[in-house]
Amino acid sequence: MEKPSVLFVCVHNAGRSQMAAAYLMHLAGDRVEVRSAGSAPADQVNPAAVAAMAEEGIDISAEVPKVLTLDAVRESDVVITMGCGDTCPVYPGKRYEDWALEDPAGQGVDSVRPIRDEIRGRIEALINEIAPVA
Repeated sequence: MEKPSVLFVCVHNAGRSQMAAAYLMHLAGDRVEVRSAGSAPADQVNPAAVAAMAEEGIDISAEVPKVLTLDAVRESDVVITMGCGDTCPVYPGKRYEDWALEDPAGQGVDSVRPIRDEIRGRIEALINEIAPVA
């Protein structure tokens, strides 16, 4: 079976989508292809998100917010939006989910931890669905 690909989308691609992508890469390894992007990417990844992920032993400090492209959506099997509303193009045959997660923008690491932990739980469930360990 071809490995599934997942695209995480949030407006700035600086917090939630970066944490989700990092968790999916960390927990699923090479079983899943991972992308993340934003409709209006920020200049840098949210420092509180970087700090919260570092506590989990995951370094996202080198990540850069990327702009959402039609190709990224077209090439993904699963598209997970995180509050980007109507800016995400819809293609038939894709699995779409919207994860209602609090936006970590402008919050300190104490406020980002519960968001990070909720993302981890959702990622673990997603892996079990799309790329279970044989």
